[in-house]
Amino acid sequence: MRYHNITKDDMLNGDGLRTVLWVAGCDHGCKGCQNPVTWDPNSGLEFDDAAKEEIFEQLNQSYIAGITFSGGDPLYWGNVADVTELAKEIKEKYPKKTIWLYTGSLWERIQGMDILQYIDVLVDGEFMEEKKDVSLKWKGSSNQRVIDVQQSLKTGTVVLHA
Repeated sequence: MRYHNITKDDMLNGDGLRTVLWVAGCDHGCKGCQNPVTWDPNSGLEFDDAAKEEIFEQLNQSYIAGITFSGGDPLYWGNVADVTELAKEIKEKYPKKTIWLYTGSLWERIQGMDILQYIDVLVDGEFMEEKKDVSLKWKGSSNQRVIDVQQSLKTGTVVLHA
């Protein structure tokens, strides 16, 4: 897996102060994407032990609410195995921290993926420039949903995050 940045003390990509991992690789190609530089899976830096340690150092801080996976697309075929393993490790090591994930894929297409057992909140759907709304919380366009993953898995229907 490759990544572009690890953002610290982020307040825009989920509840509370968060650490954000911006992965490289996305095949959605959304017109108006805020991060087209992350589309190329060969761009950015190799995610290595130093990068993982940087994330864990942030998650060790009591004021950090959790981690958000964004990009790029964490569920891009070249990322999903590594992101799943990292999410599992974070959930085991920091069970009280929340894990958010942004993807251009729809819930209905990914609801069976193993990674979801470790994700608390998922923002799904491609960014649509014609539905862009800067007043929306945690998403860029009105077609996207902010989903409570664990409740959705439990009930078998999409439950939106409050």
